[in-house]
Amino acid sequence: MTSGGLFRTRPRGLPDFAFVGAVAALVIFGLVMLASASSDLAQKQYGESYYLLLHQITNGLSVGIVGFLAGAFIYYRTWDKFSVYILAAGLIALLLIFTPLGIAQKGGERWVNLGAFSFQPGELAKLALIIYLASWLARTPLRAKNFMEGFMPFLVLVGAVVGLLLAQPATSTAIIIVVGALTLYFMGGARIRFFALAALLVVVGFSLLFAVGGKDDYRVRRIMTFFNQEATDPLDEGYHIDQTKFAIGAGGLTGVGFGQSVTKLYSLPERIGDSIFAIIGEEFGFVGSVALIALFAVYVIRGFAIAKRAPDSFGRLTTIGFVTIIGFQAFVNIAAISGLVPLTGVPLPFISYGGTALAVFLTMSGIVVNISRHSR
Repeated sequence: MTSGGLFRTRPRGLPDFAFVGAVAALVIFGLVMLASASSDLAQKQYGESYYLLLHQITNGLSVGIVGFLAGAFIYYRTWDKFSVYILAAGLIALLLIFTPLGIAQKGGERWVNLGAFSFQPGELAKLALIIYLASWLARTPLRAKNFMEGFMPFLVLVGAVVGLLLAQPATSTAIIIVVGALTLYFMGGARIRFFALAALLVVVGFSLLFAVGGKDDYRVRRIMTFFNQEATDPLDEGYHIDQTKFAIGAGGLTGVGFGQSVTKLYSLPERIGDSIFAIIGEEFGFVGSVALIALFAVYVIRGFAIAKRAPDSFGRLTTIGFVTIIGFQAFVNIAAISGLVPLTGVPLPFISYGGTALAVFLTMSGIVVNISRHSR
């Protein structure tokens, strides 16, 4: 096939093995931790200790491996050609949430049930928006410097995606997507004043959202709990963060040992979701926590190194967008569970339970691997 085909015929270089190794290590460690965190819960709910682990493997990892291999071996410029259709699919998936196919969970309609399987459209939106924005900015580099042809379309598109997410509500996912989009806009050559204006509009927009919600809004309560933890009810708003801190503190330097967490058995909310880092801290201690953070650091550092060597703007921007999304989400999760920022509810990439997120993050990583194979 020609160079514009699905698989390029010219010789390719080797992938970035440090990046691939970081991905593999994160996925394997995630499965190991899920086995520990979910065993008691799965036994109570399904009568099988490894039910949730097997569900993650069959519904998340298996799809993710296919996505990773597709991303790694399909020429990355192919995604550029289909970026409009990928974005359209992502928007349609978000709209399906507001149809009878939408499933309400924990106060928000964040899933779509198609009978044979269900998925989170918000995770697909991360992939779709980054690919489209990278393509859009790369095709006309001067577009980012123009107000009417660059700034306004960017604002409308990102605003539409964020609006659909906030309507679920999925505020944390919206914030992560905004950070990824703004990073792409800046790295795509946006004028500083346009970037600053976009960032200001984001801050004002979310501030108004929280103000309109009032003190009874769950997002406002999380923020108030963070800034006034001493005055919050430890059995109500302050319960979640108190338990995560207790679990991390109980781990000490080296942890209580794999599978020996006590808080996961009795008191830790969302033990297989956004709180799984607390179990890592309890079972593997400070040393294990730092090791996991180091793996994410390798992923991000090698990812940006791949972006720097990317053969063209689309490859560079796509890599930056994917790595920013995953790196920022990991930071937000770890910081929130450690009490450094308000609780968000976002899962820890590659580690937390959730098939859609794992499949999407592996697909993103596969595309980055392909870009690394074509690096200069």
